[in-house]
Amino acid sequence: MRYGSTLSDVARVLLVDDNEEMLARSAATLAPACEIIGAVKDGPAALQAAEALHPDVIVLDISMPGMTGLEVASRLCQAGSKAAVVFLTAHREEDFRDAALSAGGIGYVLKPRLASDLITAVLEARAGRHFISPAS
Repeated sequence: MRYGSTLSDVARVLLVDDNEEMLARSAATLAPACEIIGAVKDGPAALQAAEALHPDVIVLDISMPGMTGLEVASRLCQAGSKAAVVFLTAHREEDFRDAALSAGGIGYVLKPRLASDLITAVLEARAGRHFISPAS
């Protein structure tokens, strides 16, 4: 069952992570509540997919080779993207969280909390509200 009563009520999500297993886990976690409209493995592909697909929410890894998620989020903001950005990361440090929010993120989910926090973070982001995983 999907969130909302019609397809237009469902959050359209683009997943970005250089780890294939993490893309699969994220998609499986979000599938009951969201429409996964794309999954890409690097920053340049994320920018192209965001422009072509117009997602409501982008779930974005911070640490990727070549172009970090922080840089992707900054470029999306500069390009005027309307997509809400939720970072999905292993980085627990406050400096990373602060940098992610400064780069335009509205959500920050720790990878160990993917199963418990990701759907909530995406739905909150789509509604324009912040969500940050507890550090514990």
